[in-house]
Amino acid sequence: MHSTLNRAQAVFGFFTTVALFVAGLAALSVLLYPTDGVTSQVKLKDVKVIKGRPHYYSTRKEEYAQMRFDLDADLTPLFNWNTKQLFVYVYATYPSHPSNASSTALSHSILWDTIIPAPESPYTFDALRERFFGSKTQAGKKKVSTRKSAKPSNSQTRSKATAPPGVLRLRDQKAKYQIGDVSGKMAERENVTLSVGWNVQPWVGALWWSPGSGSVPRTNGAVGTSKAFDLPVLKGKGAAQQQQQSKVVV
Repeated sequence: MHSTLNRAQAVFGFFTTVALFVAGLAALSVLLYPTDGVTSQVKLKDVKVIKGRPHYYSTRKEEYAQMRFDLDADLTPLFNWNTKQLFVYVYATYPSHPSNASSTALSHSILWDTIIPAPESPYTFDALRERFFGSKTQAGKKKVSTRKSAKPSNSQTRSKATAPPGVLRLRDQKAKYQIGDVSGKMAERENVTLSVGWNVQPWVGALWWSPGSGSVPRTNGAVGTSKAFDLPVLKGKGAAQQQQQSKVVV
């Protein structure tokens, strides 16, 4: 006869084996879900180069670029039954050595990012509680709504909840982060582009990256890239040069 401890170990071992097998099937099942419909476009709206301390812990002044952009993206095909959240970012690509035109080394700097959580599953604890004990929760919501009339109505909250995740429409969006370089020089840098990237974070399995990110595995879809542009001169430097030239002419 087996002891209680031996039986508990056998049951636990069988449970972990089944859980691992189911998790493996869930991770592989995303291969059957196509992501060809992903689209994204990014366009530069404004850029300026400023000299100062970009961070409070910086010990010296350096040049850094501030940008504004427009973003249109439809990332809904990236959401499936195994998606926990989606990390979306916009990054700039520029030559690492501006003084050496023959160098092919490129630098990448993220200037904006956001996290888009997956829609709530109907089988979560809160959803099941709302489903089977909805009368009590709805009564509580009605009391709260009568006390605080400033809160949005249920129709507004439902419209936001039913909106498809992954659709981004940003206009004149300010970058979260400044773009700098280890050399401290960013003004008049040539051949700069903006691109869109994403990272699919599943409940179980590997992280999926956007095409062109250099990481594997990668999803399908169109990665938006802006037209190449040049960074302007240092803010205030052009006006000072014009004043000096006018004085020389006089």
